[in-house]
Amino acid sequence: MPTEGVAEYDPTLGNKFVFVTGGVMSGLGKGITAASTGRLLANAGFDVTAVKIDPYLNVDAGTMNPYQHGEVYVLKDGGEVDLDLGNYERFLDVDMTFDHNVTTGKVYKEVIENERAGDYLGKTVQIIPHITDDIKRRIREAAEGSDVCLIEVGGTVGDIEGMPYLEALRQFAHEEDEEDILFVHVTLVPYSKNGEQKTKPTQHSVKELRSIGLQPDVLVGRSEDRLDPETREKIALFCDVPTDAVFSNPDVEDIYHVPLMVEEEGLDEYVMERLNLAADALPHSERDNRWRDIVTQEQTGEVDVALVGKYALEDAYMSIHEALKHAGFERNVNVNVLWVDADEMNAAHEDRLERAEAIVVPGGFGARGTDGKVDAINYAREHSVPFLGLCLGFQMAVIEYARNVLGLEGANSAEMDPDTPHPVIDILPEQYEVEDMGGTMRLGAHETDISPGTIAHSLYGADSCTERHRHRYEVNPEYIERLEDAGLVFSGKANNRMEILELPADEHPYFVGTQFHPEFRSRPGRASPPFVGLLDAAMTEQREAAADEEVTL
Repeated sequence: MPTEGVAEYDPTLGNKFVFVTGGVMSGLGKGITAASTGRLLANAGFDVTAVKIDPYLNVDAGTMNPYQHGEVYVLKDGGEVDLDLGNYERFLDVDMTFDHNVTTGKVYKEVIENERAGDYLGKTVQIIPHITDDIKRRIREAAEGSDVCLIEVGGTVGDIEGMPYLEALRQFAHEEDEEDILFVHVTLVPYSKNGEQKTKPTQHSVKELRSIGLQPDVLVGRSEDRLDPETREKIALFCDVPTDAVFSNPDVEDIYHVPLMVEEEGLDEYVMERLNLAADALPHSERDNRWRDIVTQEQTGEVDVALVGKYALEDAYMSIHEALKHAGFERNVNVNVLWVDADEMNAAHEDRLERAEAIVVPGGFGARGTDGKVDAINYAREHSVPFLGLCLGFQMAVIEYARNVLGLEGANSAEMDPDTPHPVIDILPEQYEVEDMGGTMRLGAHETDISPGTIAHSLYGADSCTERHRHRYEVNPEYIERLEDAGLVFSGKANNRMEILELPADEHPYFVGTQFHPEFRSRPGRASPPFVGLLDAAMTEQREAAADEEVTL
């Protein structure tokens, strides 16, 4: 969402830190709770940023399986991070950096490298103070230039991996002024069989937190419904917090409604009071309400979009789901995503493809599911179904065109088939010597030149665009001229790299592929152009089909 009118960072306020921990179980939504609170603080005129702490030993998320950890989100500086950073960017409408993601791998790597360089002058290197000092340093550096920094500690209280971070937070609170620190604990409040809200899991979670030396200032209960008054009183009594510091965060139909729930509960106002920010907040009449306007507008239509991938897990394609939703906000329609398993499409999912009014083929790695993706692209091209290919989907579109239009039998990517007779997708020379997998792809924001008079130019309304990348393989320069002579248009280029492909508008209603990932820059109120174009084409096809049906009747 555009942030026009939001106040600049006020150095007289000093940094305020809100630490968000979770208890009982992971996946409760503490990141969405934090991001929603941050959205409201930004609406009130404060400059807000966030830090996500991931206690795993990986240096970054780049080599992690999406089945385990969801999508790998890419930042503008090329950082490969946890998907929660994507939520913070979307909710706060800020561009974050790799410094805003703290992992155990990064911390230990830094400390060990310092030790090898002799920086500790012969001291015994230990968790305390060396690891905890590095954690605190990273948080403070990431917070520079902001009024409020939200720090989400991944995992749950009691996890052995998270202990150094909680100790660092304890020290942090000791080092900062009381009015500059706030601890928020998000915990599960389940129902018993008789429908009673149970507080015992929350009590045990807070007890665990207090045993480490941390007393939560605010408790947020995640439950199916709002917390009953009796439940709030009981949590406050047993967890030693004021009753007005216990907040509900019940289930909502869409995560973009969580800020509205947080506002209704008054969590943002309580945070501002405790951090001594209330006097500097914009009056309610002057606060930015565009988020509410965007997410509550009545949607007047529906579009069915097939997402053809190999990971049967929504988190693996989270940014694509969200980008489609943002495009729906832009065009006032609800987008229904139909999951199509690329592995089993012909056996079980072909009917979903036929139902779809638009088709998206996402990025990915490895050979599994690529034949199904090529078949889906062929279906979209031959049946004039609006199509958007992203990264690997872009490459599969090149392969499909080479096979079925150029007649290059066996055309493929050298990644999938090193012995292919026609490697239309291959590694460029600068990648030949790369051995490590982590952080060695073409990553982050890069500029693409766009040809005038093309669909891509009409989408972006400019001669260039800057989008984020995460790939190693490219369109093979040896085949570009043959592909273009056969009718495929490369409308976006970065020197010898093909970045955007399309078919002319008089040949297909919308056939577009991008080597980059436009979904990573999509926001509510600022939807990604290729996704908006996809919905526009699908809605045009809808209207034309309805008109034809009316004429027939």
